[in-house]
Amino acid sequence: MADGPIVDFYSFPYPTRMVIARLEGDALWVWSPIALSDELRAEVEALGHVAHLVSPNKIHHLFLSEWKDAFPRALLWGPASTIAKRTDLAFQPALEDTPPPEWGPDIDQAWFRGSFMMDEVVFFHRPSRTAIFADLIEAFSEDFLQKHWSWWQRPLAHIDGVTAKSPHAPGEWRLSFTDRTPTRAARDKVLGWKPEQATLAHGEWCKTDGLAFVERALEWIGKSPEEPRDDATA
Repeated sequence: MADGPIVDFYSFPYPTRMVIARLEGDALWVWSPIALSDELRAEVEALGHVAHLVSPNKIHHLFLSEWKDAFPRALLWGPASTIAKRTDLAFQPALEDTPPPEWGPDIDQAWFRGSFMMDEVVFFHRPSRTAIFADLIEAFSEDFLQKHWSWWQRPLAHIDGVTAKSPHAPGEWRLSFTDRTPTRAARDKVLGWKPEQATLAHGEWCKTDGLAFVERALEWIGKSPEEPRDDATA
């Protein structure tokens, strides 16, 4: 992982974080690339060759161009929503539920859709048993909020449910999932991974007990119809 600079998102300061995974043959899988400094580029090149640049949703695209310019042989990947937003870039086929063969042995994925606002592809790095989330789980620490969010913005983080004490997707995004059937299927797939860790683009990531962390953060999606309700009686 590598943390990048703070970016402005509709006047709200957001931290940035990317993930790099080494695939077979020292090929590097770069998720949600951050701003590329000379120092970072040297560190990345020391790890292997950048083969894949991955956008998990249509918001995480800001630095794709500079990474593609720096590593022209790298393939660009993202869901259809990212591809539609960045028509200036040439992407591989849109990411959905099934990982492409280029990284399928090492990384699985689940496509969260059903919202009229945005979708997201969540990934699972099998060797480290780490689930990787962009905006579907946000967990801002109180320290970060005190340092970077203004007095009137900080209460909104708690109302929106995006703090380290109560990590979730932003409230307005949760409400936009009007068709939760595919959302539940993606959630069930993620829980089936039984992650030990959960890495987040925005906020405090979970280093232990990852399954419980993810289960709590995604509880708003609700139970699948075939699951028993908590208030069911025999």
